[in-house]
Amino acid sequence: MEQNMGIKIGKYRHFKGNEYEVLAIAKHSETQEEMVVYRALYGDGGVWVRPACMWNETVERDGKRYKRFTFVE
Repeated sequence: MEQNMGIKIGKYRHFKGNEYEVLAIAKHSETQEEMVVYRALYGDGGVWVRPACMWNETVERDGKRYKRFTFVE
């Protein structure tokens, strides 16, 4: 399942190393902004929401640039 922002349902690795599972793409009820609904694959397995535009961002750390999340499977 692929959405407008190109985010697939499945497993992702955060640039810091932890893994997450994208469960769904939702829309904010007021703004219609696409939101990523995802679950941590570590710890208590908490469920989180993040704007889709942030999911696809490139971030800089220690002078290097990384995709915030990389699709694993």
